[in-house]
Amino acid sequence: MKYCPECGEKVMWQKANGTQQGRFVCNSCRAIFFQSPRLIASCIAEWEDKILLCRRGTEPGYGSWTLPAGFLEISETAADGARREVLEETGASVEIGTLYALFNLPAINQAQLVFRAHLLDPNVNVGHEMLDARLFGESEIPWDTLAFMSTLEALRHYFRDRKTGEYRFLFADIMPFL
Repeated sequence: MKYCPECGEKVMWQKANGTQQGRFVCNSCRAIFFQSPRLIASCIAEWEDKILLCRRGTEPGYGSWTLPAGFLEISETAADGARREVLEETGASVEIGTLYALFNLPAINQAQLVFRAHLLDPNVNVGHEMLDARLFGESEIPWDTLAFMSTLEALRHYFRDRKTGEYRFLFADIMPFL
């Protein structure tokens, strides 16, 4: 941020209102601009005993596998965002289930919500940001080529829970970003 959206003057990064956290503050009108983590919505999309993964065609993680995921849009619920991302990245429709995990990613100013979801049809396509999309059984997961630590942790937790049939909510901080 370089200029104040209120008056157009330059802003400076500084501590404001007695806080320890830096914020952009307008030099002229003294408006303070708060920044929040960006929210990512994702799904563990299930079809029978398989999980839907996408192979990324963009950075970060070009060529690596991940859960269908992306940033929430303005005026979009987390569940709607997760549903949209699956559709955009794989052409598949899902029924969103329960919120399954929340990952804090403070090093990159993000938080990721992971839902369990049921694929309505096992036929998937490749979206414009992906190189591939397909269903994997647990033994087929490309563990060594997962794009993000959050995907790795969500899938480890999921397969551990699936063995017991009891799906427990996972809340974790991930540092550093992978």
